[in-house]
Amino acid sequence: MQTFGQQSDPITLVISEVVELNRIDEYEDWTKGINQSAQQFEGFIGVDVIRPRDHHYPEYVVIVKFDNYEHCKNWLTSSIYRKWMRKSHQLISRRSQQQLPNGLELWFTLPQSHLPRVAQPKYYKQVIIGVITVYPLIILAKLVLNPFLQGLPELLGLLISVIFVSILLTYPVMPYITKILSFWLYPTSKRE
Repeated sequence: MQTFGQQSDPITLVISEVVELNRIDEYEDWTKGINQSAQQFEGFIGVDVIRPRDHHYPEYVVIVKFDNYEHCKNWLTSSIYRKWMRKSHQLISRRSQQQLPNGLELWFTLPQSHLPRVAQPKYYKQVIIGVITVYPLIILAKLVLNPFLQGLPELLGLLISVIFVSILLTYPVMPYITKILSFWLYPTSKRE
């Protein structure tokens, strides 16, 4: 596992597992237990469980978020986490795949409340969200950075502007926008 960004950057762990068809109820209980345990750890932000759409191929995706890498690492290296992972061995038919996403997939964060069937936002909605977030950030970068970029080679100035926009876009802008527009991005999701 590797660190993405500074210690203060939020970290997302994605675990994907195919559950044995005759152990789905046990796996549901397992997810509740491991999620309750994760909540006891410092830096825990939240968890989403995406349940399978195809009951003949029951693949679950569990998304766990911590406020920084160190706190996530403390959870992953804990005896409690290892205990829960050992319990899952008998419930799954394909070992979990774990990854810490660090690209565009983090921009579209799942709503806090989830249903068994939460789909990725439609492509046109992602494009609209991209435009309404990127365009203002480009204008902001131009206003803020142009005085400091005078005299630099054009491509270097562009790179600095892209870094500025990407930092703001990834956090806090895109998570905030997707949260306030989740009713539109995820119209089938129920909220509490």
